[in-house]
Order: sequence, then C-alpha cells, then structure tokens
Amino acid sequence: MAAPSGRSGRRAWAALVPAALLCLAARAAAEPGTAPGAAPSTAEFDVRPGGEVHSFSRSLGDYGCTFTYSAQGGTNEQWQMNVGVSEDNGLFSCSIWRPQGKSYLFFTQFKAEVKGAKIEYAVAYSQAAVGAQSDIPLKQEEFETTETTVSHREGKFRFELSKLMIVAKTPRDEL
Repeated sequence: MAAPSGRSGRRAWAALVPAALLCLAARAAAEPGTAPGAAPSTAEFDVRPGGEVHSFSRSLGDYGCTFTYSAQGGTNEQWQMNVGVSEDNGLFSCSIWRPQGKSYLFFTQFKAEVKGAKIEYAVAYSQAAVGAQSDIPLKQEEFETTETTVSHREGKFRFELSKLMIVAKTPRDEL
C-alpha cells in the first residue's frame, strides 16, 4: 500500500511521517529492550563501494529491516539504520541514512525490505537534511514500493541515495 494520492495527501504524509519516525526513534532509544528480543534501535554500518552486493539488517522483536545495495566510487561511508515499533505495536519503522547528508557514492541498486509488517508509506532521498540544507526526495518514478520492499526502479533511478524512510503496519490480532 502506498501513500494517499493527490497533492494534499502527499503533503499530509510528508508532515506526519518524519514526526512519527522521530517519536518511534526517541521511544526506542529511551526504552531499550522494551520489545521482545529488542536490541539497540540504531546501528551504524559501512556502505562499501566496489560494485558487489552487500546487505545490512536489524530486527526488533518480530519485525525486521534489511538494506541491500551495490555502489561504486569513493571509499566506505558510515551510514545508520534505525528500527522502531510504536507504543501500541501498530507501526514498525525503518530509517536508513547517511548522517553527513549527501552520499558521494554511485548506487547501482538498492532495496529495503521489511519483515513482519506491510509498508504503508516509504520515501527515498538523494540528499538527507544536514545543517541548513533540506531533504531532497527522489522523484516518484525513481523507486517503487510494494507491500514489503522499497527498491530502485531500473532505468529511472539516477544513482543518488542518502536516506530511506519506511513506515509499515504490523498485523493485528482481532478478538
């Protein structure tokens, strides 16, 4: 499922999602170990160039996120992945980003996959906000979203990636 269509729907999601992700990240950082099997919510990893396919994963209880990519040029860059679950256990979030803002690597492919939840909203950025600079989103045609993945769109993706944000709905047991 994707974000609501139309300009007003996209604006509403664009305002809501960063706030929701910040709340999830703050809660997870403030209360480590609250979810079953929980590990620290934010982890650093190196994005390595060289054209080989690499993956990095984090899990929080029954939910997980895996970032798979291939990149060229430059040297290793330090990135971060944050996973969180809302207080009511209704939403799972996964954010992947380069804290310095812009990546100087040339991404030939990327895919973020969630486990245990269905994606409600996802957005990818060519540049992440840093200092006075703002996030610069990829054009909608550059990436595609399914129920469980966000990935580059072959022939449309312009090889720039600095941030991915995903909000997924967790399954609910009805009484």
